[in-house]
Amino acid sequence: MWSEGEEDIVDAEGEQEEGEGWAKPKPKPAFMPQTSMVPPKIPDGEKVDFDDIHRKRMEKDLTELQTLIEAHFESRKKEEEELINLTDRIEKRRSERAEQVRIRTEKEKERQNRINEEKARKEEEEFKKKAEDDAKKKKVLTNLQFSGYKTEKKGGPKKKTEREKKRAILSERHKELNIDHLKEDKLRYG
Repeated sequence: MWSEGEEDIVDAEGEQEEGEGWAKPKPKPAFMPQTSMVPPKIPDGEKVDFDDIHRKRMEKDLTELQTLIEAHFESRKKEEEELINLTDRIEKRRSERAEQVRIRTEKEKERQNRINEEKARKEEEEFKKKAEDDAKKKKVLTNLQFSGYKTEKKGGPKKKTEREKKRAILSERHKELNIDHLKEDKLRYG
């Protein structure tokens, strides 16, 4: 590659640069991908058939490409199956949620209906109770008024006061005058 004179120049420059404080980077080898490719053997002493080497390399590239394509399509098929499964799960979950929401709304409607029925029943009971109480009050008032009227009319046995007792006793003591047999003249002067 290099002649001996060029190597000396580079070495001399390298030493010189190191002395000055400049470091020249070493050239890195080009990246060589490591694959399972084995370079074709070149027979010694025979003619090299470049067409054969090229054909073998093309066949090898073709087989690698085919395996990559197969792997790609297999992974694509798996991904599509996963996608289909995922969409199925999503649809199933959506339908389950819709069913749950429907059931929940039905239960809520039933609960509201029960609450409304209970409220209406309580209001009706309160109305009936109030009407019964009003009827009882009216009946009591009419009975009181009527009984007061009856007691006024009846004038039944009352407890007599002391004055009334005294008058009764005095009236019993006095002898009643019998004036039936007397004539008018004697009654006037009498």
